[in-house]
Amino acid sequence: MDKNKNVFDNVLDLIGSTPLIKLNKMTSDFEGEFYAKVESFNPGHSSKDRIALHIIEEAERKGILTPGDTIIETTSGNTGFSIAMVSIIKGYECILAVSSKSSPDKIDMLRSMGAKVYVCPAHVNADDPRSYYQVAKRLHEEVKGSIYINQYFNGLNLDAHYKSTGPEIWDQTNGEITHLVACSGTGGTISGIAKFLKEQNPNVKVIGVDAYGSVLKKYHETREFDDKEIYPYRIEGLGKNLIPTATDFDVIDKFVKVTDEDSAHTAREISNTEGLFVGYTSGAAMQALKQLNEEGEFGKNDKVVVVFPDHGSRYMSKVYSDKWMSDQGFFDSKNEVSTAIEYIK
Repeated sequence: MDKNKNVFDNVLDLIGSTPLIKLNKMTSDFEGEFYAKVESFNPGHSSKDRIALHIIEEAERKGILTPGDTIIETTSGNTGFSIAMVSIIKGYECILAVSSKSSPDKIDMLRSMGAKVYVCPAHVNADDPRSYYQVAKRLHEEVKGSIYINQYFNGLNLDAHYKSTGPEIWDQTNGEITHLVACSGTGGTISGIAKFLKEQNPNVKVIGVDAYGSVLKKYHETREFDDKEIYPYRIEGLGKNLIPTATDFDVIDKFVKVTDEDSAHTAREISNTEGLFVGYTSGAAMQALKQLNEEGEFGKNDKVVVVFPDHGSRYMSKVYSDKWMSDQGFFDSKNEVSTAIEYIK
């Protein structure tokens, strides 16, 4: 069909070409210009659509995946949704090992897309047989005709963003981007974009966002894995308790850590000020932007792009729930969601 007339053969043709949207209100006091790469405009509502399609099509091209096979993956929710969506269109079975830290909304969405879901405890070591890494490996061994995507250690994760997201950002900023700010989980998004941007201009500064309770920032600075850094945290899809080989630490200039609470408040603030209904990790990315601005990172001539990875609909029972926020000790009167509700009797 003719894409110029906005008519497509299937939903997969809508992946990529997401908009760059200027941030106005939240950055009104900042030095420079600030833009969000809003990945919720992908059909699966997250940046993970890109890697799901790219990895699966590469597996098809190499002949290791044929119709009727089963795709297995570990996920905090977004990658799983994207893989389930691609699997439906291409005719594969889908099995997902999901962290219990994932919101109920995400888990329900995976099931609604036809995936078989195994919910695994979040706060166990990566080598624990109950961890979602080990559960996925076991299922791959047990299920005949299956492939394990293994996004944390799959170089195609990085490659997907090197070939799509990076060139899009470079083109959308007319090559004038000075800073990229992006969260790091598997590291594929930030590494792939950074690799492309630094090939165009080595002076582009790439700043990763990490969580307290994660090992990534210290590993970047010391190249040493310190398990003393690890403790439970709430943000999904950000940080790690292992070192993903999908992360190219050499193309990242520095990391900033953000807290669960600040990130939750900031996600709600984005919705209330910029009109962009974004997820928890987008709140983390924007919180990092705030902290960097306070540190004097940006100048008046800078053009900064921050990646907003997913959509707020996946966090209705978490950061957009006043009850959940209160239960975490994150009471948020400024951005309270329920203030606009009035029941007429």
